[in-house]
Amino acid sequence: MKGGIPRRLMVVASLIVVQDLAFFAAISPLLPHYISDLGLSETEAGVLTAAYPAGTMLAALPAGFLAARAGPRVAVIGGLLLLGGSSVAFGFAQDIVVLDSARFLQGIAGALTWAGAFTWVIEADSGERRGTLIGTLMGFAIAGALLGPPLGAIAETVGTELIFGSVLVVSLVLAGISFRLPEPGTIAYDGVRDVLRALGRRPVLIAGALLAVPSIEFGAVGVLVPLRISELGAGALAIAAGFTVGAAAEGALSPLAGRLSDKGSWIKPYVLGLAISAVAVAAIGIAAGLKLVLLAVIGTSIGSGICFTPATKAVSDGAEASGLHQGMAAGVTNIAWAGGEVLGSVIGGSAADSYGLGAALLAIAAFLAIAALVVWRGQPGVASG
Repeated sequence: MKGGIPRRLMVVASLIVVQDLAFFAAISPLLPHYISDLGLSETEAGVLTAAYPAGTMLAALPAGFLAARAGPRVAVIGGLLLLGGSSVAFGFAQDIVVLDSARFLQGIAGALTWAGAFTWVIEADSGERRGTLIGTLMGFAIAGALLGPPLGAIAETVGTELIFGSVLVVSLVLAGISFRLPEPGTIAYDGVRDVLRALGRRPVLIAGALLAVPSIEFGAVGVLVPLRISELGAGALAIAAGFTVGAAAEGALSPLAGRLSDKGSWIKPYVLGLAISAVAVAAIGIAAGLKLVLLAVIGTSIGSGICFTPATKAVSDGAEASGLHQGMAAGVTNIAWAGGEVLGSVIGGSAADSYGLGAALLAIAAFLAIAALVVWRGQPGVASG
């Protein structure tokens, strides 16, 4: 036991989010393979990439409601079984419709496991270490995102059947362990109307918007940065290096940001993270050399790592202040993350097409700076713990 949380629960929850993010991120190295073998267009490849977050966004609130009403164990085990089955289907698929459908189901599974794991950990704690716990899980999630591209590259070499088929085995093991873990007794009994009414309250809406801001940045950077690096004459290796080092820094900073949020308001680390991201994104747009751009890419990840955890804690605190179960807080988190990712990707790509890469990056930087200023001056009405 540590801080009221059974060590085995923390280990299982961490492994769940690692697996979730790893197979979310594993698609990138596989896209050229699918484009070549299946004759996919760029639009079809984009749909395949977006199918996962689309499934997560659609299932976010139902998954949170399930975790709140039936308990996190049901959500976790159901999500793990769905993830295992859909991953096997993805690994053996040779048709784009099956691939899209399987990845969409993986996204739904991710919403279930994420909602269940976060609810389980937060409900098992007294509330004093909420930011630290969220930061720890976010750090493991980022570690999973780091593992994703190498897993995808291995799958391209040894076969998607073996790598994605192994997800079923891991999921069954995790489901079996989860079945034996003690479950918190805080089950929600509010009806759908009561939940929807609470979701519309100011603290929840503000907290969801706060989490959506860095998610929008993340989505835009994911589209614009590879184009900017390519514009400077570098290839996939430089792109991968920048994102990998940045993700490692982000993962290391997430637990620290959580501890800072526990010691005081989450607002200071959140605003600091947005400010760092704003400067870094602007630097990507105006820097003339590849080394400076790569350093700035790492800076965007550092900024994200500092502000994602406080924003997630704000959602949890806002839900608690509005009388919502933590399962629904996880649902709001999933919607804000997935919606921001999709919105940032679309806006970033459209802005680059219309006004150029530099202007699009500077516009995102200005958006982040304005958001940081608004939060700092307005001190949003979300419980700060």
